[in-house]
Amino acid sequence: MSQLSLPRVLLLLVFLLASVSCDRNVEPFVPGETPSQPDLSRIFPEPEAEHDHDNEAARPAAAANRGSPIRGTVALGPGIALDERDGAVLFIMARPSAALGGPPAAVVRIPNPRFPLEFEIGPAQMMSEEMRFEGDYTLTARLDLDGNALSKLPGDLDGTVPGAVSAGSEGVSLVLDRQI
Repeated sequence: MSQLSLPRVLLLLVFLLASVSCDRNVEPFVPGETPSQPDLSRIFPEPEAEHDHDNEAARPAAAANRGSPIRGTVALGPGIALDERDGAVLFIMARPSAALGGPPAAVVRIPNPRFPLEFEIGPAQMMSEEMRFEGDYTLTARLDLDGNALSKLPGDLDGTVPGAVSAGSEGVSLVLDRQI
């Protein structure tokens, strides 16, 4: 009979200890038992009515309870000529006026816009459903000619509403007056 080498003995010992020390609760086989979904309600409670993603009827009411939108018009500035291009996308962004940069609180994406263009930005466009659209915002817009929000190419246009705009404001004028 051949002798076992030390590495093989150690490997066999580790395997035996691992199999003996398994504390997994395995129930005995019950003939005729059918599988069923576990009850996860204690781990994952049902969402509140306001956050019910499966109920589309609840969504507009939830958005209405989170603030009032800003409404206005986006236009091209004086002397700005724009040749119509397919694939151009207008991005309208609202950031809290106290924020210095960072991601917007709400975004509207409008493909192939025609100017002047009426817009609405508010609770339905919020980046986070938990946030309310209230207070003062800085509104900016960018016409991205290639449709990619991450790129800034020559010919793209942008503009900012001077000063802060309060949630619920109407008749806001946003002018694309700067060419990148």
